[in-house]
Amino acid sequence: MSTEAADDRNSGTNTEGRNPDGTFAPGNPGKPQGARHRTTQAVQALLDGEAEALTRRAVERALEGDTTALRLCLERIAPTRKDPVVVFDLPPMQSAADATQAAGAVLAAVASGDLTPAEGAHVMALVETYRRTFETTDLERRIAALEEK
Repeated sequence: MSTEAADDRNSGTNTEGRNPDGTFAPGNPGKPQGARHRTTQAVQALLDGEAEALTRRAVERALEGDTTALRLCLERIAPTRKDPVVVFDLPPMQSAADATQAAGAVLAAVASGDLTPAEGAHVMALVETYRRTFETTDLERRIAALEEK
């Protein structure tokens, strides 16, 4: 790649096909939505009409004791569980200070067995993310107010 092309691309001077904010303009050429890679298309063409026979063979091999085929079949019958819904009382959070009460509620739920420690850790991460987001928003608001003065 020539350094001239890299300079153009990285300097922001080449804005062809872009909006003033740098995003791509509508109608910008590229891969059409829903388009598939040639390899994917070739594989799909080979498999057309063979899904039933392939599935039957996988089931037969699983029944014969092929552990890989058995695992594939079982993954289709009983897919991996997603995270369960966690239900417990969490006080509303309207400020960063409220995160302390929320953290206390999470710890109490773990201590009482309503949440597993892993579930509690995931909820605490959400509480912490909310607290940081609130603090950042509050700091931006305060800085803007100071700059106006």
